[in-house]
Amino acid sequence: MTDLSLPQHHPALSAADPELAALVGAEERLQAETLRLIPSENYVSGAVLEASGTVLQNKYSEGYAGRRYYEGQQNIDRVELLATGRARALFGADHANVQPYSGSPANLAVYLAFAEPGDTVMGMALPMGGHLTHGWGVSATGTWFRGVQYGVRQDTGLIDFDQVRDLALRERPKIIFCGGTALPRTIDFAAFAEIAREAGSVLVADIAHIAGLVAGGAHPSPVPHVDVVSTTTHKTLRGPRGAMLMSREEHAKAIDKAVFPGLQGGPHNQTTAAIAVALHEAAQPAFRDYAHAVVANARALAAELLARGFDLVSGGTDNHLILMDLTPKDVPGKVAAKALDRAGIVVNYNTVPYDPRKPFDPSGIRIGTPSLTSRGLGTDHMAAVAEWIDRGVTAARTGDEDTLAKIRAEVADLMAAHPAPGLPV
Repeated sequence: MTDLSLPQHHPALSAADPELAALVGAEERLQAETLRLIPSENYVSGAVLEASGTVLQNKYSEGYAGRRYYEGQQNIDRVELLATGRARALFGADHANVQPYSGSPANLAVYLAFAEPGDTVMGMALPMGGHLTHGWGVSATGTWFRGVQYGVRQDTGLIDFDQVRDLALRERPKIIFCGGTALPRTIDFAAFAEIAREAGSVLVADIAHIAGLVAGGAHPSPVPHVDVVSTTTHKTLRGPRGAMLMSREEHAKAIDKAVFPGLQGGPHNQTTAAIAVALHEAAQPAFRDYAHAVVANARALAAELLARGFDLVSGGTDNHLILMDLTPKDVPGKVAAKALDRAGIVVNYNTVPYDPRKPFDPSGIRIGTPSLTSRGLGTDHMAAVAEWIDRGVTAARTGDEDTLAKIRAEVADLMAAHPAPGLPV
């Protein structure tokens, strides 16, 4: 049963709203006690958490540094310039905008900057590992624009660049997106750039999942190859829930105008400050070690899962993410994910390429190593993690709740030995 006792480290919140404070405390304990394998989740540092809750929350700052519509921005301007300067330095970009509220609005700003409603845009199909905002039909980007999608080869699970090129030259999209949410392999930005040049398209790299790996040198950078880079600032970058757009200098004005006043008003200054902290942390040598450890752990975990008979899309991983098809295990992804959750192992059910099942009841699960790596787990722990997943999936198929309870206790013991950054429990 969830413990809803009041957390002692939030005295003002506990006094003002004990019901909400109790829920925060319960979430802190849940994050502390469980093995979090969702690849888009992570733990931020105590410094990032503190920056997210400062008096910067009290400020409205429509506009950009030196060009605000409100007075009293002396400190806010310096905070934003600190964040944008750190982003440019870390990623080697000409221009950075740290104001987008999240990844989806950041991507929408790209459309506003470079396309008109009804224009053709191109991205990876959502069931193949792409993102909703890359022109998929149920998204506004697929409603307001004409989305065409590329995919992966059925035999290899890798991006089909012959298809990408043929589609781009036939459709001549205004924008091409590369990147996605369930891609376990290295993105060949140079190959996309060659195709985009040939098609006359603006190339956008959505690195929301791999930004931390790029910053830490564990994945090739898109910056030399693309027109615009879009990213969230959490996930592998270990910052707050926010987003950034980076671009070549020639696109700076269009990007800035699209973000403000095109899509939003005042930026969230407390988030900007936390982004600045995360970028500072990502520039340290320890973060480079972290990024490479994330990949090493993912590869080790993939090898252990393959040894236990799991079917991994593309046969493994080059980054932080593993996508597995549970069809050979005779367990639907949703059933497995919910059972693993009861076992203290947090994953998400996910479609796999050419999935015959429906998106809300798909064949696969998606897992990743950013969070466990932040807790100090290494390659020597991945056999145990794979064993827990194997036992949990088997228990999901047989309805063995006792085994799930035993796994949860074992997971809690390991988590207690590896405290998470930023958690007060």
